[in-house]
Amino acid sequence: MDFFYQDPYPIQKDTTTYRKITSDFVKVENLGDRQILTVDPRGLELLAETAMDDVSFMLRTSHLEKLKAILDDPEATDNDRFVAYNLLQNAAVAIEGQLPSCQDTGTAIVMGKKGENVYTGANDAEWLSKGIFNVYQKKNLRYSQIVPISMFEEKNSGSNLPAQIDLYATTGAAYEFLFLAKGGGSANKTFLYQKTKSLLNDKSMAEFIREKIKDLGTSACPPYHLALVIGGTSAEANLAAVKKASAGYYDHLPTSGNMGGQAFRDLEWEKRLQLICQESMIGAQFGGKYFTHDVRVIRLPRHAASCPVGLGVSCSADRNIKGKITAEGIFVEQLEQNPARLLPAVAPHLEAPVVVDLNMPMDDILAELTKYPIKTRLMLNGTVIVARDIAHAKIKEMLDSGQPMPEYFKNHPIYYAGPAKTPEGMASGSFGPTTAGRMDPYVKEFQAAGGSKIMLAKGNRSKDVTDACQQYGGFYLGSVGGPAAILAKENILKVEVVDFEELGMEAVRKITVKNFPAFIITDDKGNDFFANL
Repeated sequence: MDFFYQDPYPIQKDTTTYRKITSDFVKVENLGDRQILTVDPRGLELLAETAMDDVSFMLRTSHLEKLKAILDDPEATDNDRFVAYNLLQNAAVAIEGQLPSCQDTGTAIVMGKKGENVYTGANDAEWLSKGIFNVYQKKNLRYSQIVPISMFEEKNSGSNLPAQIDLYATTGAAYEFLFLAKGGGSANKTFLYQKTKSLLNDKSMAEFIREKIKDLGTSACPPYHLALVIGGTSAEANLAAVKKASAGYYDHLPTSGNMGGQAFRDLEWEKRLQLICQESMIGAQFGGKYFTHDVRVIRLPRHAASCPVGLGVSCSADRNIKGKITAEGIFVEQLEQNPARLLPAVAPHLEAPVVVDLNMPMDDILAELTKYPIKTRLMLNGTVIVARDIAHAKIKEMLDSGQPMPEYFKNHPIYYAGPAKTPEGMASGSFGPTTAGRMDPYVKEFQAAGGSKIMLAKGNRSKDVTDACQQYGGFYLGSVGGPAAILAKENILKVEVVDFEELGMEAVRKITVKNFPAFIITDDKGNDFFANL
């Protein structure tokens, strides 16, 4: 057999529309018979800052058009339309540049392919990191990176660094990039399954997919751009392909394989997987057809003894943006600048929600909620306590040491969330819900102590939570995951820190809400919306 090299990921074209940032920082110089693209590293800083700024407040036109398609689809449920409309409204608020589209402004991830004829004379990762640092300092974004001081002691870095920066060498005289802001919700819904050859038949594959999409749940804010990658020369290669495929980076791969082992998209299985997702009726968070916008199925070569399978998503905050540096200048992908044009002239018709006064005594609120079945849409008004992972751990430490539970945890609903920075003149920064499941281990103990009787967050929860709510008379209310900007602008009137101020965005807060949308997901009778899907 003769040797030949196969590009493992032969992307056939790039249909991206770019906008030019500047012609500065680049020049072409001759080195012998080579033309070298010399890039001042300040150009890397500018590109990273611009890309991460844009993607925090703008989304791709193609993504937003898929939300509009939900509103136009007669088969979409009211819940699908409610979520899609909220997300489009959110995009129209975020474009103003004050409130990011999601409060979890994410881990900054950069993938770069540097041509052999590109010279920077610098540590590229350092300059890209500086650009990321700049935008997180200047804009109303959240610092989410926790750094270890010892095995168990951690602190917030206060800058959202470190970023994940992966740089590759290639041919040519261009420097190409993919930038992502990856929130914890969608990052946590990346799964690796170590399978075998026995999976690779029609029946087994279909059964595997039907089972495993349930692992995704709704906590990562659907509708999703879903990626399924089968194969890979290593587990790491598989999961890297999952992330890039979910970001649309591999949309223009070939659609068949060859003896060189090229990656390819399987269009037939994409259609089948999309249909399986629709038939699941999980929908856009609260039941319906639109669990996914679209699906990418990528097939890779594998070791004969291994068959890694990766599953992952890009969520409703689809924050992916390309960039490039060429002899012509520095460019970034053009994102949608006028999302309001995609909103319908009239909001979709929905049944009137149940209005709930949260300033009543807790027993009275519970007595009101128990009148209604799961899936009931609510509008919440009044006082809510905000607490998430570290605050829950702190309160558990108090209980373990014999101290009483704080009264605020008993007297008010608990909203699992962590806000972005508050813009000047506003009551709140972007402030959407976080993943409920992370707080599941605390629910039974806290409800037994008289707290956490009403919980507000996003996503499905464990049976332990359902059982605790039935035993102690509690409720879990689902909030729409994704529209953090519009919640801050229209539904949160006041925010104040009441405990653990040193925890930054993890501190306990008291907020006042007006017409805050929610659904009854788990009730005091042992019913759970997601258990019925």
